[in-house]
Amino acid sequence: MKNEFTLTIYSEDQIRLISKLSSMFLRKQIQILSLNMSICEIENMYRHTIVVNETLDTVINITAQIEKIIEVYKCYYSFNKDIVFIQVALFKIPTSIFAIEMNMEVMLRESDLKILEIQREYTILQGTGTDDEIVCLTEKLKSFGLIEFVKSSRIALTKSNEGFCLEF
Repeated sequence: MKNEFTLTIYSEDQIRLISKLSSMFLRKQIQILSLNMSICEIENMYRHTIVVNETLDTVINITAQIEKIIEVYKCYYSFNKDIVFIQVALFKIPTSIFAIEMNMEVMLRESDLKILEIQREYTILQGTGTDDEIVCLTEKLKSFGLIEFVKSSRIALTKSNEGFCLEF
């Protein structure tokens, strides 16, 4: 049975690794749901967070193959219950909606939306949450005349009290 897994990869080089990972996932016909690259707690190291929907056996296999790549120091896989994860979304809506729609203020508070910028024609809001929460929020904002939106990839940390830097 397929489940959602988050792979966390620590590496020195991000450009060559992305090329190698994309060809590996393509060969195995594994769809990447989310991909994030960032600096991490260790100097000159990068953390890559990849979300896939696969079987446990496939994830164990791909994790072992990723660890064989020269640029990779360590690769972990996690179930959603073992990590804390979030995504960020930016929404552009017409500014005029605030004067027309009385429920807008209530929705801003309930959804914990933050106003980032107000212009005459549009207002940019920031929301955070899981993928499902962002999708739900997007649907709500469509009824208020959503102009455009963008969603980040997943960022995640394990619930364990140990990090990779203890192993490094």
